[in-house]
Amino acid sequence: MKTCHSDFARIKSVFIKRSADAFINDQLIDREWKALNFLSRPDLAAASGEYQAFESLIKSTGATIHHFPQDPGVSMDSIYCRDASIATDGGMILCNMGKAARLPEPEAQRKAFEKSGVKILGAIKAPGTVEGGDVAWLDQKTLAVGHTYRTNESGISQLSAMLKPLGVTVLTVPMPHYKGPSDVFHLMSVLSPVDADLAVVYSPLIPIPFRNELLKRGFQFVEVPDAEFDSMGCNVLALGPREVLMVKGNPRTKEGLEKAGCKVMEYAGAEISVKGGGGPTCLTRPIDREL
Repeated sequence: MKTCHSDFARIKSVFIKRSADAFINDQLIDREWKALNFLSRPDLAAASGEYQAFESLIKSTGATIHHFPQDPGVSMDSIYCRDASIATDGGMILCNMGKAARLPEPEAQRKAFEKSGVKILGAIKAPGTVEGGDVAWLDQKTLAVGHTYRTNESGISQLSAMLKPLGVTVLTVPMPHYKGPSDVFHLMSVLSPVDADLAVVYSPLIPIPFRNELLKRGFQFVEVPDAEFDSMGCNVLALGPREVLMVKGNPRTKEGLEKAGCKVMEYAGAEISVKGGGGPTCLTRPIDREL
C-alpha cells in the first residue's frame, strides 16, 4: 500500500535538488554562504562529487527520482528541499518558511509539483510558519510537529486544520531554545524514525514529555553521542524499514543502527550536508512510500 504518511516505509518516489542546481556557481556561493549561516564556504566541485554519489545511492533502491530545477529566485539553501513542503495522502502542503531568506522556496516547489502532476492540498499562510524539517510521521495517523523558531503556533494550527479531514492528529512538540533563532534547529535535528518501533535520537535536546511519548508508543532508541551530533549523526534517512542512509563520520551511531538490525549506507557529506547543517533527510522530499 502506498502512502505519504510515513518516514520509514520504503521510498517509491522522491524529489531532490542537485547541488549544481542549488549552488550554481562560485559567485553565488561567495555571495550567499555567510549570510545563510553555512559553517564554511562549500567547494563547488567537491559538492558536485558528493551529490552524485548521494544520488546514486538513492537511485540504487529503485526509487523514482524527480529533480527540482535551477531557479534564480531561491538561495543555496534550496538544496535542503524537505523544508519547503510536506507530503500527505491528500496532496502536498506548501510551507511558509521561518527563515526569511528561504521564503521563495515553496512557490518554486509548487511549480515543479504541478509540472509533475503532483496534487497540492494547501499552503501555510503568514503569520503562520512551518518548515518540513520540523515534522515527522510517528505512524500514518500521527504527525509530530516541532514548535521551534522556524515553525510557530499559527502555522501548526493551520497544518492541523488541513490534516484533520485526513484523520491525522498533530502532536505538538515544544522544542528548546538551543543556539537561538539564527541556528537551524528542527525537530528532525534530534529525531529520525527508521522503523515503526525504532528511532535515532539525540536525547539531550528532546523534551522529556515527547521522549516519554515515544517510549509509550513502543519506540526503541539508537542514541546519538554528543561527539556525533554536530556531524549529522541524528539526521538519518530511512530508505525503507531499517534500511538507512547517513553521513559518513558517525561511527558510533552507525554501530548502534547495525546492532538494531539496520542496513546502513553512507555518503561523504562535508560539502553538501555538514557545512549547511542539512543531512540526508533535509536533502530529500519523499513523496510516495510503500508499506
